[in-house]
Amino acid sequence: MAGRPRIRTAAVLTAAIALAVAGCSSSGGKKAEDGPAGGGSGKGVDTPRLKIAMVTHSGEGDTFWDIVQSGAKQAAAKDNVEFLYSANKEGDEQAQLVRTAINKKVDGLIVTLAKPDALKDEIAQAVKAGIPVVTINSGGQFSKQYGALSHIGQDEAVAGEAVGEELNKRGKKKALCVIHEQGNVSLEERCAGAKKTFDGSLQTLNVEGTNMPATQSSVEAKLQSDKDIDAIVTLGAPFAAASVKAKEQAGSKAEIDTFDLNAQVVKSLKAKEIGFAVDQQPYLQGYLAIDELWLYQTNANVLGGGKPVLTGPAVVTGKDVPRLEKYTARGTR
Repeated sequence: MAGRPRIRTAAVLTAAIALAVAGCSSSGGKKAEDGPAGGGSGKGVDTPRLKIAMVTHSGEGDTFWDIVQSGAKQAAAKDNVEFLYSANKEGDEQAQLVRTAINKKVDGLIVTLAKPDALKDEIAQAVKAGIPVVTINSGGQFSKQYGALSHIGQDEAVAGEAVGEELNKRGKKKALCVIHEQGNVSLEERCAGAKKTFDGSLQTLNVEGTNMPATQSSVEAKLQSDKDIDAIVTLGAPFAAASVKAKEQAGSKAEIDTFDLNAQVVKSLKAKEIGFAVDQQPYLQGYLAIDELWLYQTNANVLGGGKPVLTGPAVVTGKDVPRLEKYTARGTR
């Protein structure tokens, strides 16, 4: 598939960046990397103190963003950065949070573009004010044209295609793709990518992602009305857990598969409640975004030469559990 070589290149780039950043530290590689995740002191560089804001489209209860923040906080501790986080799933409210960050005269801005039209003017305002912007996670196709330095995340269409191919390998015939936030371009791309490569039929189901009981009820009702569904694809880890419960209540034999990884998903993979997960390494998205802005402000570096830096996708199954359990338990995978 066309996206695979780019993913390998991004992985090599990520490793190189990690080595370069460790070499830049005034206190040496090991100490510079110690921090909240590693249990160290968090002492890092001696460069001037920076203030960097991250504004995402996270809804309440989405543990994915806890992992993103974990990576950002680790890098911030190392890079002598004051890290400011805010989020709102509504585009207009997210835009207001970006304006607030601009008014605080931050030294760098990290933004998600789940609803790109709502953020276009605010990103232009930041760039005009001399604030470098890095986009992460969603809306990567809009990043460059809006004036951001680069985008860090996975190619959502490629990730969706990987899911379709994995469903084919598992012999699935009828899949349901559960969209937990209407209007989120990245979620729509995932389902569209899966539909493109899946040899069977794939339907979408929109649910109220901030209301987990309602989400579970919607999936349960769909499974009860259509017994031919043999695969449920959720687009975030919390919704996989809800779909596992919905499957039990509906008496369905459908396999639950999901995008994103957390401790609960790893437990479910181990228990064979979930077939596979697509990992986009959210910890890296937060970590590398902070590092990119620090490198840009202190050494005029731009990761990937301005091209997207891919952090996924990688298909994770039960065989990967022993390697990942300790990392998901500490909230970094």
